[in-house]
Amino acid sequence: MTSPKTTPKPIATALAPKPSKPAKASRAVNARAVRGSAPEPEPHTLDRVAFGKRLRAARKQFGWTLAYVAEQSGVSITTISRAERGQLALSYEKFSALGHTLHMDMGAMFAEAGAKTRRLDRPVVTRAGEGVTYRGLAFSYQFLGTQVVGKQMSPILGTVHARSVNGPEDYARHDGEEFVYILVGAVDVHFEDGEVIHLERGDMLYFDSRIGHAYVSVSRQLAKTIGACTSESNLMLSARQGVREVQRAAG
Repeated sequence: MTSPKTTPKPIATALAPKPSKPAKASRAVNARAVRGSAPEPEPHTLDRVAFGKRLRAARKQFGWTLAYVAEQSGVSITTISRAERGQLALSYEKFSALGHTLHMDMGAMFAEAGAKTRRLDRPVVTRAGEGVTYRGLAFSYQFLGTQVVGKQMSPILGTVHARSVNGPEDYARHDGEEFVYILVGAVDVHFEDGEVIHLERGDMLYFDSRIGHAYVSVSRQLAKTIGACTSESNLMLSARQGVREVQRAAG
């Protein structure tokens, strides 16, 4: 009994490679496409709503009215109310004043949601891209070392969005001293007395931040900076009082 003959497969078919499995990355892209293309929120960003809730919670903790906080901080009732509702971004001057009035440490004010804060009892590290970003009116602040409270200075990576100074309200004034170093681009730093200091990449400026000041990007790309703002420490306060006493004695 003879076995049935088998028909040989065509060479092209026999040698054809098996279809490869889709890569994981492709499957991930397809999955995102199915779910929708809405961008996910950027990590380590403190939005206006979350920041406003922190301000409101701190005020309510003391049982203070908007009018009382406005009187103590010098920030208007309307501004505080809109900031608490997440309708308004604040400048450094205003959130610094509110933080002082509400006894909110800068680290705690801008700590990432759910992060635990601690005292400076050991070195603190902020890895690249792990700072907490808050978009202000004319400046984006990326606060570094926010997990530590009670710091004598606030280190900040910044992006200068302002392209002009439009009026007295654009000038920031706050206690302490300020240092800024230009990483990218160029800025003009305007002071309320009319002085303008031009800074380019690699330049540094240090000044008394109680003097009204405003940063303006003057390069094609938005300028990026790194800097630090100090608080009015007891040592600084004593030094200022000492200078005034010497001046009065000399007068």
